[in-house]
Amino acid sequence: MSTAVPADLTFDAFAPEHRADPYPAYARVRTATPLFPYSLDEVPVRLVTRYEECAAVLTGADWGHGYAAGISPFRDTSAAIPGSFVRMDPPEHGRYRKLVAKAFTPKMIGELAPVAGTVVDGLVDAALERGELDVLEDLAVPLAVAMVAVRLLGADAADGPSFRAWQLAIARGSDPDSLLGPDDISARTDAAIACMGHFAGLIAEKKQRRGTDLLSELVAASVDGDFLTEPEVIGMSLLLLVAGMETSINLIGNGMLALLRHPGQLALLRARPELIGPAIDEMLRYDAPTQFTIRVALADTQVGEHSFRRGDGVVVLTGSANRDERVYHDPDTFDITRFTGNRPPRKHLGFSLGIHYCVGAPLARIEAETAIRTLLDRAPELALAEQPIEYRPSLIHRGIRHLPVTL
Repeated sequence: MSTAVPADLTFDAFAPEHRADPYPAYARVRTATPLFPYSLDEVPVRLVTRYEECAAVLTGADWGHGYAAGISPFRDTSAAIPGSFVRMDPPEHGRYRKLVAKAFTPKMIGELAPVAGTVVDGLVDAALERGELDVLEDLAVPLAVAMVAVRLLGADAADGPSFRAWQLAIARGSDPDSLLGPDDISARTDAAIACMGHFAGLIAEKKQRRGTDLLSELVAASVDGDFLTEPEVIGMSLLLLVAGMETSINLIGNGMLALLRHPGQLALLRARPELIGPAIDEMLRYDAPTQFTIRVALADTQVGEHSFRRGDGVVVLTGSANRDERVYHDPDTFDITRFTGNRPPRKHLGFSLGIHYCVGAPLARIEAETAIRTLLDRAPELALAEQPIEYRPSLIHRGIRHLPVTL
């Protein structure tokens, strides 16, 4: 049995004209059906548009990526990158993730919080001295470099511009090939090769002189006879760099833009700074840095009224699910108190759900909370500069190019 779909219904949220605001386009399809037939890279798939169905796929044991089993209909964007555990299924996924999770224990995160505070204070000091700030380039990007590339992976801060350029090209290249141009695909390949080469050199240094960073831990796992190979360490480093930087940068950018466009909510957060945690959750729901992911049926299964065969693919539109009116009251309203009280709503999908829940979520939260709280504390006249907001072309990763503010 399958859900009936209106014959004249089309999905155009990926079109350039909807880049600034894809949510009305999501809503048109979500209102009509939870599972919309679509073609992605000439592969027939279903778009999963509603919260319940998205959650069922993300947490269901019958769903995964299917690359190792040879049943995925999707292009494997990480085929040349060993150790990319976000594309793995159990049991391999669990073994790799367990190693990376060492960097995100409560103890480690507790140690990272003051580091983030020191970095942000220095960046805001410089901005106040200049009298101007681009929230992306002057705050979110250097903070991500300091926390992910330098602190987590033990890289040199001087290589920050290279890491940013590589990360942007690879993130853009994670979109479906049918939505990319030849230059995007070429840039993705060149950036991956350059970045992996850089990490190969960094790993050679760690073998001679190990540090306290996660990369040193991964190197030790490869040298000391664990199951990791050096190419896998390189691949995991690349994954952590791209995913770790892109998520936190866009969370800060999208979140600050939402606050600045809703001055009543900004004033409320100033008056009640204890709301910063729930405010980050609302930012992740309202305008998430990751808009969708893909999954493959690992066995014949059913979601809602639709039956899937082993090997069928779906696109899980988490950005749409986060605005599902069946789950969230007045979902198009930005409300930083939404996730407070004794009966908060269902967990948003901003960091996904299930075994692929974002392993770096605690670090992204620390970066966003620290950057936004400090900026509001130290810039009482903070306001959005009168310049147009331009979104980057990426679809999976949603973010803006610049966010200039007056101080």
